[in-house]
Amino acid sequence: MSDRDLAGRYFDAAITLLERVRDEEADGIREAGALLADTVEAGGRLFAFGAGHSSLAAQDLVYRAGGLALVNLLAVPGTLGVDVMPATLGSALEHVGGLAQAVLGASPARAGDVLVVISLSGRNALPVEMALAAREHGLKVIGVTSVGYTAATVSRHASGTFLKDHCDVVLDSRIPVGDAELSVEGIGAPFAPASTVVTSALLQATVATAAGLLAERGTEPPLLRSANVDGGKAWNEKVFSEYGDRIFYQH
Repeated sequence: MSDRDLAGRYFDAAITLLERVRDEEADGIREAGALLADTVEAGGRLFAFGAGHSSLAAQDLVYRAGGLALVNLLAVPGTLGVDVMPATLGSALEHVGGLAQAVLGASPARAGDVLVVISLSGRNALPVEMALAAREHGLKVIGVTSVGYTAATVSRHASGTFLKDHCDVVLDSRIPVGDAELSVEGIGAPFAPASTVVTSALLQATVATAAGLLAERGTEPPLLRSANVDGGKAWNEKVFSEYGDRIFYQH
């Protein structure tokens, strides 16, 4: 099989997944977008959390041109990606109990805010505890996960539950267990993951929904512009000035 054939197969697989979540998660996207819009209007703040490669989709929401300025990254040290050495430490920390409660308690998050928790498998202790702790603190939780993992794996949280069990809204990425879209004879492991593509698309669709709802209600969505276009920097400074008490990545 040629490289071009494999590239085409990957694009086809990713497009199929995107079309599926577009159609099958439409209600959840609307509900999640409404929750974001309601929170912005009510003076609440927005936070996003993900560990390992799930943190990529969380980071894509923060200080993002075209994105909501109010989304803040809720970071657990050592779990944000492969910058920690050894890289396997990040995965190990996802299994440690107590981290989520400590991080959330030390954060500016408060009752009435929204936390987006992203975890492909939704089975590890850290994302499950993060959702549990957030709701205990009075936050609303949007979970982004592959619900299919709940039937194929066992929870690593003491409660035996998954992320999806502790959310106000669940967005199902529909990613197959193992997160690898291609298999080829002669290559021992499946390859070509699509979870980052699909998860980011789900979340950007949610943000777009929230922006549209705010505009319909007569509220200018607090969106950022690219600093690389004329007028972008001045626009962003105005947004930062107006919403500075809800934006924590500037301090």
